[in-house]
Amino acid sequence: MSGALSDIRVLDLTRVLAGPWAAQVMGDLGAEVIKVERPGRGDDTRGWGPPYLEDAEGRPTSESAYFLGANRNKRSVEIDISCAQGQAQIRQLVAESDVLLENFKVGDLARYGLDYATLSEINPRLVYCSITGFGQDGPYAGKPGYDFLIQAMGGLMSITGRPDDQPGGGPMKSGVALTDITTGLYALVAVLAALNRRHQSGVGQYIDVALFDVQVACLANQASAYLTSGRVPHRMGNAHPSIVPYEDFPTADGEIILTIGNDQQFARFCDAAEHAEWKDDERFATNAARVEHRKVLVPLIRQTTVMRTTDQWVALLDAAGVPCGPVNSIDDVFRDPQAQHRDLRITMAHPLQRELSLVASPLRLSESPVAYRRPPPMLGEHTDEVLREILGD
Repeated sequence: MSGALSDIRVLDLTRVLAGPWAAQVMGDLGAEVIKVERPGRGDDTRGWGPPYLEDAEGRPTSESAYFLGANRNKRSVEIDISCAQGQAQIRQLVAESDVLLENFKVGDLARYGLDYATLSEINPRLVYCSITGFGQDGPYAGKPGYDFLIQAMGGLMSITGRPDDQPGGGPMKSGVALTDITTGLYALVAVLAALNRRHQSGVGQYIDVALFDVQVACLANQASAYLTSGRVPHRMGNAHPSIVPYEDFPTADGEIILTIGNDQQFARFCDAAEHAEWKDDERFATNAARVEHRKVLVPLIRQTTVMRTTDQWVALLDAAGVPCGPVNSIDDVFRDPQAQHRDLRITMAHPLQRELSLVASPLRLSESPVAYRRPPPMLGEHTDEVLREILGD
């Protein structure tokens, strides 16, 4: 079976994470992805380590774990776009491609004649997606954008972390470059929409995706709450602004997460915890009441959860139909029976290591499944192959 995007060729001029992530997902879905990299340096993340991949003798190589995580199913081609020959090669590749992804600073590619206006003349069917920190216009258009910076400017860090009046309080970024990831996924959605539109119209289009815009959009219910009420959300640690109990609780040997989303689940929790009186208490009987009286209820639950281990609570509450779970470290995640059953860890043969471990794609398509065809490429590994195959050089 061929992949859902097996008829699509993607020219990936991006580096770091948002763009490479979008291109990797397209590659997983069958697209042919050609990653264009700077000669001698390549993607910035090739040097973002340690850790680095180890060779057969256990020695670190030049391949960083960061790069490996976002660049499978691609071929790497070294092209110097600052010179006339490189620009000509890009234009030739564009003529034979469906999608171009780039995340250069606003106006940079126009200097080389590689902007959308120029390239769409060569290939009117081209879908051209630009990913920047702040978009193609506006007062910040010229500023570089990095995930950490955008998490701060886009409001995420104002609602992440412990409250200011608690130990360890203050702004906190996500442990993963979440804005980059979500921007990559939004870019992918836009590209797929543009390709579908091309099926109807026969022409491509230009896409402007900004990390800042995406981060503001991904404030989701928190932004909606502000726009609806005028009240500014604040950091609440692991607590939820609109649902109680919905946070971490201490156990005899660690922590457990309770995500009780309705009154029926809360009633089942009360019975399992041997505190049936809570579900009949008017202060706790409804979610709205529990939110209002969270400062009373949460300490009561904490006094109860410390009486059993995490495993004991999970077994008890799972049996009662109460949503809960442990706080897993990443090694715990890959040992988890569900992760193992779903094959969330895959291995691929790499030129420097016989079995390179990577995280599986979460996409499960019945008729056009994801395929892991190529490991993350070495810098320039496919330059001669691609130029000969596509350009005839």
